[in-house]
Amino acid sequence: MKSVIERYRDAKCDTNSEMNPASELKFWQNEAAILKRQLHNLQENHRQMMGEELSGLSVEDLQKLENQLEMSLRDVRMKKEQMLVEEIKELNREGNLVHQENLELHKKVNLMHQQHMELHKKVSEVESVKSADKISLLTNGLDMGGNSSEHVHLQLSQPQQHDETSSKAIQLSYFSFIA
Repeated sequence: MKSVIERYRDAKCDTNSEMNPASELKFWQNEAAILKRQLHNLQENHRQMMGEELSGLSVEDLQKLENQLEMSLRDVRMKKEQMLVEEIKELNREGNLVHQENLELHKKVNLMHQQHMELHKKVSEVESVKSADKISLLTNGLDMGGNSSEHVHLQLSQPQQHDETSSKAIQLSYFSFIA
């Protein structure tokens, strides 16, 4: 389209004056005819590229067409190969990122597992201390009845005056268990 406008300006400048309507009409008719021939040639070339309407071509024309198609095919294959190489590079980059993320997550899982084991060890130690305390209480005569949440109330009383040895000793006279 730009070439048409340039030719119009050139034709107008060649006459160095305003074109009269008849010469302007003739110019546009010539341009329309040129564009029509170009369109026809492009359509014919396209059909030939598609393998249609080859019967009117000489061997030399067919060879030129084949060479042109081979060059076009080579360019298409090169572009395809370039795109595939770029895609492979991008996928490798993404794969490396996923691998790094996987390593980080693996480290976090190992750390959490280690912390879990340490916590489990501490809980076991606390439970063994509780069991030892419970066993100690049982061997000293206090039976908690298996319920460690019961409260034991001990109360001291004044010594009774029955005999001297009993008055000097402190006696535990009352145990009450509240559930």
